[in-house]
Amino acid sequence: MSHQPIEHAGQVLWLLADKAIYWPSRRALLVADVHIGKAASYRALHQPVPRGTTDATLTRLDALLAAHDCDQLIVLGDFLHARTARAPATLARLHAWRQRHAHLNIVLIRGNHDRNAGDPPASLRIEVKDEPWILEPFALQHEPAPHPAYPVLAGHVHPVFVLRGTARQRLRLPCFLIDAHVSLLPAFGEFTGGWKIAPSGTSRVYLAGAGRVWPL
Repeated sequence: MSHQPIEHAGQVLWLLADKAIYWPSRRALLVADVHIGKAASYRALHQPVPRGTTDATLTRLDALLAAHDCDQLIVLGDFLHARTARAPATLARLHAWRQRHAHLNIVLIRGNHDRNAGDPPASLRIEVKDEPWILEPFALQHEPAPHPAYPVLAGHVHPVFVLRGTARQRLRLPCFLIDAHVSLLPAFGEFTGGWKIAPSGTSRVYLAGAGRVWPL
């Protein structure tokens, strides 16, 4: 299915195939590690990388916001990749996207790349917060560190899981890791890579790929 409803900390969350979480009771869409401008940053270093990743990322956000009843978009860190993401062409795309969602409340929890890139321009009307941001019953963070009082939803590590077949096939898929203490969202951005997780026996893993989400 295109989303997987789960119960976590007394809340119903929808794990979405396009690497996001919809929180119905808050009418909120949560994404992590968007990394706007990452490909442009690499090209500035003369690295051969794909073009069009910012447009593709924003188009996917458009689709998710159109498909779900959202009052707010919450970014769990790393919205802009680096200061080079402030190039005029990139900012123009961001402003055009923001105009399409003029009434949407957007909250960014600063991640490590945000601290390097600087806060988004005020004209984008993105509320920026330091972690943790408590939105009960969760602590919303970028770094996947435990909170003393609340279960954490975080990003940062771009979790992936590797499926192995009997004939040495390997399939590497982004995943959600749901844990009583620290849960991880996959990276939302188009050009982000991933970190292979080794879940504990108490964690739940949900794979995202081919337009579906399914439990491991």
